[in-house]
Amino acid sequence: MEAVTTHLGDFSSHLRELGRGFLFILVIGTTDTSLIPGITIAGARPELTHYTPAADAEYLLLGKCRVIPTVPMTPDGKPTPALITRAAIRLVGAGALVVNAGVRVRPNIPVIDLQGEAGRDIRTGFAISRDVVNRVFGNGLILGEGLARVSRAIVIGESIPAGTTTAMAFLVAMGYNAWGKMSSASPVNPRELKMAIVRDALKNAGISKPLDDPFEAVSRVGDPVILAMGAIAIGAARQGAKVLLAGGTQMAAVLAFIKHSYKGVLSNVAIGTTKWLIGDRTADLVGLVREIAEVPLASVNLDFGDMPYEGLRAYEEGFVKEGVGAGGASIAAIARGYSIKQLKEVILSDYRELLRGVGSIIH
Repeated sequence: MEAVTTHLGDFSSHLRELGRGFLFILVIGTTDTSLIPGITIAGARPELTHYTPAADAEYLLLGKCRVIPTVPMTPDGKPTPALITRAAIRLVGAGALVVNAGVRVRPNIPVIDLQGEAGRDIRTGFAISRDVVNRVFGNGLILGEGLARVSRAIVIGESIPAGTTTAMAFLVAMGYNAWGKMSSASPVNPRELKMAIVRDALKNAGISKPLDDPFEAVSRVGDPVILAMGAIAIGAARQGAKVLLAGGTQMAAVLAFIKHSYKGVLSNVAIGTTKWLIGDRTADLVGLVREIAEVPLASVNLDFGDMPYEGLRAYEEGFVKEGVGAGGASIAAIARGYSIKQLKEVILSDYRELLRGVGSIIH
């Protein structure tokens, strides 16, 4: 099996540019939508979901967390996908930056702040004020343009609990058929709950027919990460950099935002994900991308079936699947000439370090 599988478009130009070197950007954000019980497993309790992006960012850069007094994995040993991203970046020696799109809990590390705000519960129909949307977009453009002068290949990942629900709401608001097509970090995808939340959001936002303004859609029912990723991608891509949107079904919302904001840059945009996400039968990233704009879409064929720890093998059972740019960062490492085997060796080594952090080994 090839290390990377292309599902849509011609991914070769992105691979070539990534092979010359890349810069990894993690965009973090939160919304009060993640406080809805049962909507996400990105936190032991709903109120703890506000800590997840900060913890992911800290682990990515430091290998440990400061905002929480533990390591970023579940009590039974399932690690954050930041484990994969950090391993890929360390293997290559790539640079990594964290961008705050709008969070309730800030990470205790240096971040680039787009002067945004955390999103409200989208069921209010008023997710982010329009002034904040405009400010974050403008700052994101400036950042993207600057990043393109540093690297000709930009990999952008995300961490935002309940982001697939807000992404579904944004896509439906823009007229796309995203109903029931978004993935979940859990093997039991709460699709009915997500769709009920989106219906309430659209009703309370007064959206009865598709909007033609992506800024209005983000303001009413979106989230800070869709906005920030889209702005950074547009800024970098219009300077000629190749941009890899690294993530799962949420990347369809970012792609739609880009298309409706600045369609001319789509030739420089692609999506990178994992085989776990592509294999999720409760979601349809390929179909969503095909409906929006058929940009290149590829997945990395990471397989944890032979890993010696149950927490890692859980990825093969439908847990986590993607996040923190894991798939895109892995693809970028492979483009740089590293093998799946080499990447897995670093992942395993880092996972053992995490286990030492909790003082026990989970077999």
